[in-house]
Formats: sequence, C-alpha cells, structure tokens
Amino acid sequence: MPKYDAESIVVLEGLEAVRLRPGMYVGGTGVDGFHHLLWEIVDNSIDEAIAGHATKVTVELAGLPKPQAATVTDNGRGIPTGIHPKTKQSALDVVFMTLHAGGKFNSSSYGTSGGLHGVGSAVVNALSSELGVTVWRDGHQWVRDFSRGVPVGKMAKTKRKGRRGTSVTFVPDPQIFGNSMAFNPETVKEVLRTKSFLNRGLILELTHAGRTQVFKSLGGLGDFLSEITKNEEPVTPFPFLLHTPDPRTEVALSWSSSTETEFRGFVNGIPTRDGGTHVDGMRDAVTRAIRAHLKNVPEAVPKKLSISPKDILEGLTALIAVYIGDPQFQGQTKERLNNVEVQEAVRQVVQPAIAKWLLDNSGQARDLVQRIVLAAKARQASRNASAAVNRKTLMTTRLILPGKLADCSSKDREATEIFLVEGDSAGGSAKQARNRKTQAILPLRGKVLNAEQADKTRISKNKELNGICEALGIPLGSVNLEKLRYGKVIILTDADVDGHHIAVLLLTFFYRFLPELIRQGRLYVAKPPLYRLERKKEVKWFLSEAELDEDKRLHGPGVMTRFKGLGEMNPGQLWLTAMDPETRGIERVQIPPGEELLVESIITEMMGDDPTARRHMLLNFTDTTVEVDT
Repeated sequence: MPKYDAESIVVLEGLEAVRLRPGMYVGGTGVDGFHHLLWEIVDNSIDEAIAGHATKVTVELAGLPKPQAATVTDNGRGIPTGIHPKTKQSALDVVFMTLHAGGKFNSSSYGTSGGLHGVGSAVVNALSSELGVTVWRDGHQWVRDFSRGVPVGKMAKTKRKGRRGTSVTFVPDPQIFGNSMAFNPETVKEVLRTKSFLNRGLILELTHAGRTQVFKSLGGLGDFLSEITKNEEPVTPFPFLLHTPDPRTEVALSWSSSTETEFRGFVNGIPTRDGGTHVDGMRDAVTRAIRAHLKNVPEAVPKKLSISPKDILEGLTALIAVYIGDPQFQGQTKERLNNVEVQEAVRQVVQPAIAKWLLDNSGQARDLVQRIVLAAKARQASRNASAAVNRKTLMTTRLILPGKLADCSSKDREATEIFLVEGDSAGGSAKQARNRKTQAILPLRGKVLNAEQADKTRISKNKELNGICEALGIPLGSVNLEKLRYGKVIILTDADVDGHHIAVLLLTFFYRFLPELIRQGRLYVAKPPLYRLERKKEVKWFLSEAELDEDKRLHGPGVMTRFKGLGEMNPGQLWLTAMDPETRGIERVQIPPGEELLVESIITEMMGDDPTARRHMLLNFTDTTVEVDT
C-alpha cells in the first residue's frame, strides 16, 4: 500500500497550485476556461471604467489563422508600480504573482468591481506561456515580462508623459490548454457587445485580422432588452426601465406573447449565469407588484380563476444589473451571487417602481393583465385536461407539453417549426437564437432509442420519444396530422459522428412510427457547419475538413474556427447557419417514388442488430458547404 505520513503532505508555493489545478480557478481547460483568462483581464480594465477612471478598453487578438494571443489595453490609472510595504516587491509583481492580492479588497480604491478575489491577474499569469505588462503612470512607462508566472528579466522604466493606463498581452499556455485551442473572435465580440450595454458610454474595441469593431451604448440595459426581444411580439411595447444610484441598480423588462420566461443578471458588470439573490429580488418585486395591481382591477380577473406566479412571469424578459461593494460570488468564475441582503434591497427598490409604471401606463397594464388571465386560463385548462390544444387556440388552452419544450407563440401552424436539438447546451443556444414567434425548441438527452430494434410497446414507454410525440401533438403511429402543432419538424444535431448517429436514430423513429410526417413533406434535417472560415469580408461555413481544405487550396488561407458542437456556436452563428430561413442549410426528408423497397432494405440493414453497416454509414456521411457573404 502507498505510504501516508508527514512526507506525503505536499505544500505548493506561489502559483504552483493554479497550474496543478487550473479548473479550480478558470472552470476547466476547455474552450470556456481558455476564454476565461481573457474575461479576467478585460474585467480588470472595465473595473477602472466602473470606478470612473477609464473611458476606453481595447482587445486585440493576434495570430493567424488561429488567434492564440490577446492584448487588453485601458486608459485608466495604471497598475501601481511602487514598492509594496509588506512584500518589499513592486506592487505590479505582487498583483501578477500573488494570489489574493489586489486593490479591490480596499473600498478606497474601488467602490465596486467585478474582480474581488484578487486572483484574476495572477491566475492568467500562471496559466500563460508568455505574459507582458505595460503600465503608463506618473509620467513614466514600465514594462514587465513573465513566463508561466515567473518574471523574465528586470522591469524596464522609461519616461513617457501624456499617457496613462495598462496593457496586458498574454498567450494561454499550450501545456495547459493544448496546441489547438484559440480565441473565438465571434465569442469575444458578443461578450464585449454585452459589456457595452452594461457600461453606458464606455468605448469597447475589438481588433482582429486587420478589422476593428467598436461597441458603445448610451441606452444601457434598455438597448440590450430591445436587442434580445426584437423578434418577439410585444405585449408591453414600452418597456419598464429603471436606473437608481443607491444602491446602484439598473433594470429593464418587458412582456411578449412568448410562453417562456427569461431572467439575466449581472453584478458589477459580470454576468451571473445561474442568477442569484439579485435575480431573486427582481422576481419577487415583479410578482408582488403585479399581484397588488391585480387586486386593484378585480373586474379584469374571473372570480374563480387562480393567478399563479408562473402566469405572471410567462412571456417576461427581464434584465438586472447591480453594483455592490462586497459581492459574494459562488466560485471564482462568478456564476451566482450569494449576498442575502441584496434580495431585499433589490425588491424594495424595484417593486414600487413597477407599481408606478403600471399606473402611469394604463394601456400597457390592461394588455398585460389580459395576457396574464389568458395564461392562467390556459394553465387551468391544461391541468384539468378539459380541452385539446391546437395552434389556433394556443394562448387560451394548452396541451400537457414536455417540460424542456420552449414553445413558440404564433397561432398559424404553417408558419411554425420545431427543432429537435441534441443536448441541453445546444438547446440553450438555440433558444437564444430562435425567432420566438415561429420557432420552438425541444432539447433531447443523448442518443434516443433505436426504433428498428424496439416494438411499439417499448417505444411508447420511452420518455424521450414520448416527449417528441407530446410536443408535436400527435400520438405514436398516427396517420392523421390534423392536430400536428407545427408546419415543419427539423432535426438539428452536431455536425460530427455522434450528431449524425442521433439524426439517423430520429429518422428511423419517424420512418417506423410517424411515417406520415415524411409522406407530407414535414420532416427536415438541418446541416449546421463544422468549420467557419473568414477571409476579408467573406465568411464561409463547411461541414467537412475536406471541403475546407479544398477551399483554402483554391482561395488561400483565412481565419478558421472549428465547432466541436452546436453549444460552441454563439446564438448569432447558430441562427445564421441553421435556423434563419433565409440563410440556413436544411433538407426535406423524402422517399423518391419507386424506391420504397430500397429505403426499407437500407433501414433494415443499417439499423438492425448488426452494427457493421451502420458504422460504415456514419463514417462516410455526405457533407455540404453553405456560403454567406457579409
């Protein structure tokens, strides 16, 4: 047995712990962790803007065809370079070489900030093969270089008047993240764009491959809300907007005919993906304010109709940004805010403001009450199973639908479509990308049952396949599509072997148990790309490496991005390539006349008990190319 004594206790010094367990600090060594290094440095610069000392932050991505280095520059005060009284080192070295060291533990330096653990700069330094810092401060310029957290050479100091700020250039360490990882310009663009909404008036620039994009918002969260809901049918066309100085809080919300509810929270400019007490406070404020308003209009609500919080929040898109001095985040990656006192503070600020908004906008308030009443009636009807739902009466009655279904709001069946999406991650991206009026999303969990090897009894007990039938509104084996809820059924899976396998399993299910969808031409397969290639102003998308290589041979190299799955695409990319009716690549599933026996034999052979033919088919899947000019 391995010994366990005093010598077995390992003490890690300096930044060794970060390199040994990077996932504890950046969430992992995949794409998210790789980009998290950039977010740490960007957030440090934005903290200077939040504190009122910077007006501009620039991000430059370097490296072709794959950007593997980044430079972040701000015009703030510049990191202090004097000797730290405790460590007797330069303060700049302390910031980049010591965990839990920084200016954000002292409220006299930063009133509010996104980076409060004092580990961001040091972690980026530890996980970078090269990192260089340039500081302009007090009429001088300081330059300091590091490699994997260790200083390289001495700090250089020269006179430089008329400029101030900090610039950090770093290369994520391939020993940690691998050689193939690179920054995704589209991902960086979307993050900077979002941060521009969160920081009114701040100029954010992104430079890559000779192109510079500038992001600046004067409308803050109001602009952000308009962008998010631009494809929705509004119930409250004049949104609720709130901006208060103490506590500093910004809120934007509106209702639409969508059946979804979406809350997005931000703390000191940092997105909190899992919400937290600030989001809980806003939810409480909305629910209580609406309940109080409903009591003031009793004639608008049927006496025996019970209004639930879910009815009130249905169709709501709500954004909240708070700025507080000592946020307690859940984990270094700041996914959730845990400050208990924030929930009540937000509620006390937001609830009376919503109440006043409802009084000042009587027309919107009346439409909102009607929408809530319809949602409550639909919920009650669904629960009591008192009426069958079809697309024409969507807003008043409802089927018992799968919990993960994100439905659309249109009453016109022929104008709607449902995407059967592989996995929750891709489903989340698809929900953000879609047109909520006409496109529904049903995420599926992993590979579905092989319908060729299962009888109807086993199929009818399968949760995933049952969920598909429930979402479509038609029973298993149905030949009557009168109650079909969507005009198109679209299979959307990853452009890899696993994705193709899931698509084939779904096609087999529909062929065997809902063949009328195929006969009526309502079943489609989407073809999302595996590669994105940018060359000057032209963007091309490819499903295979062979097609990509051929294009590069004919037209030269460009900036290439590989997508391991749909979840790695940002919503804009997924919309453009797989969901936008104007630009997407989808194919209708058809059985050519006279080839029915051939199709039957192929299904029997490929999806039967012998996996050899099936494996050969998946590895030789036909690829396609979609081109989009921008």
